Amino acid sequence: MRQLELLLFFLVCSSSCIFHVSHGRRTMPQKTNDLAPPIRAVNLGGWLVTEGWILPSLFEDIPNKDLLDGTQLQFKSVVQNMYLAAEQGGGTIIVANRTQPSGWETFKLWRIDENTFNLKVFNNQFVTVASDSITVVATVTSPGPGEAFQLVRNDDKTRVRIRAPDGRFMQAKTRDSVTADYDDESTNWDDDDPSVFLLTTATPLHGEYQICNGYGKTKATQVLNDHWSTYIVESDFKFISTSGLNAVRIPVGWWIASDPNPPAPFVGGSLQALDNAFKWAENYNLGVIVDLHAAPGSQNPFEHSASKDGSQEWGTSDENIAQTVQVIDFLASRYADSPSLLAVELLNEPLAPGVSLPVLTKYYKDGYDAVRKHTANAYVIMSNRLSAASTELLDFATGLSGAVIDVHYYNLFTSDFNNLSADQNIEFVRTNRSSDLSIVTRQNGPLTFVGEWVAEWNVRDASKEDYRRFAEIQQDVYGRATFGWAYWTFKNVQERWSMEWMINNGYISLKN
Repeated sequence: MRQLELLLFFLVCSSSCIFHVSHGRRTMPQKTNDLAPPIRAVNLGGWLVTEGWILPSLFEDIPNKDLLDGTQLQFKSVVQNMYLAAEQGGGTIIVANRTQPSGWETFKLWRIDENTFNLKVFNNQFVTVASDSITVVATVTSPGPGEAFQLVRNDDKTRVRIRAPDGRFMQAKTRDSVTADYDDESTNWDDDDPSVFLLTTATPLHGEYQICNGYGKTKATQVLNDHWSTYIVESDFKFISTSGLNAVRIPVGWWIASDPNPPAPFVGGSLQALDNAFKWAENYNLGVIVDLHAAPGSQNPFEHSASKDGSQEWGTSDENIAQTVQVIDFLASRYADSPSLLAVELLNEPLAPGVSLPVLTKYYKDGYDAVRKHTANAYVIMSNRLSAASTELLDFATGLSGAVIDVHYYNLFTSDFNNLSADQNIEFVRTNRSSDLSIVTRQNGPLTFVGEWVAEWNVRDASKEDYRRFAEIQQDVYGRATFGWAYWTFKNVQERWSMEWMINNGYISLKN
């Protein structure tokens, strides 16, 4: 009987192989070194998707670099001693009668060039001059030449005049309305000039949109291509491999699918860098997780989603979602034959409630199917929504072969961690994070992945041993995730956000 079973087994195998060859069916490549979860990875953040806080020097040479897209401005009339405001948040006149600035008193910049801007108000209309050619209003929904205002600054940059498209300056002669009818080009910048305003700026976004539009296409192409070719190089992949890590998570932006001629203001070149990364990963037996970090329209208001002005518009239309699926299809198709393709992450950190769960799950199913068109082996990672329950995707993802749920754990960014000691932070990971991860990790459910974590916190005067213990407990707890973990990030000017620095200086030890 045993011989008969073996004979049947070999006959089935032989006929199967003949079927694959005769029908030209492509068999998917084996993973590098048969890499399988759980994996230990590091994020290559700040490389192909710009985050200015990771490498601020990238922005140093932008003219008027404090006036980038999305910068929030407030203008205080020196004559009225009051702030400008869009009455009712927009849709009507601009006034100068507010003692304190808030939402209606804040204007967001859309940068045209280093001195010329559109001014966006609270309700998403843009500042313009009314049909009387005098009254300043905020009534336009899509800006054009009539909404292009110049900001003329004093030497100390704290005083500004606002030149309307017809060349005249805005002024606040009264508190009840602002007009654009001041003709005098000269000013002594004193407090008796109604065309002078005190300028306050909030910290601007420093993302891919800002760096590209800030420099302009020619200079941005030069700056970013130099960055892509020098910031992460082949020797970094060797270091990652020899340090005990076995994968990299690489954030990319949606415009990479249109390389070398992506839509403005983005510039081409990042696709070649990603191609290089796959070659290097194959050379050093590393898996690659391609992570769609920035989706068209931005899935969250943060700079790492390449948001233009902090708006969150991803998923608001069928066309927008279809475009995102096309990006996933492009990435999966391009790298399906690479033995280093470990996973495709469909979207990084969508934010609730701006991204609804039904919209997200529809996209995730379409994105999953797009990956499966090209590979049966690559895992498909689905990020939980920020500000939502960590379990909300479990029922949806259960039953999808190779599905992974991504959760991000930081002992930062909320007031909950502001006053915790080193020991309390460590205990929080040991108990709270462990509990949350165990709830997300269901038997027969999708795999779980701690796609971002860092050994940084709000503890003052922590010792090296404190940091070492903090890193170790996170490795231990997140090592229970069934897919694995990835540190944020590999390089960073802030030392403890850099895994390279942490390893080289003995703060992180990767045990075999």
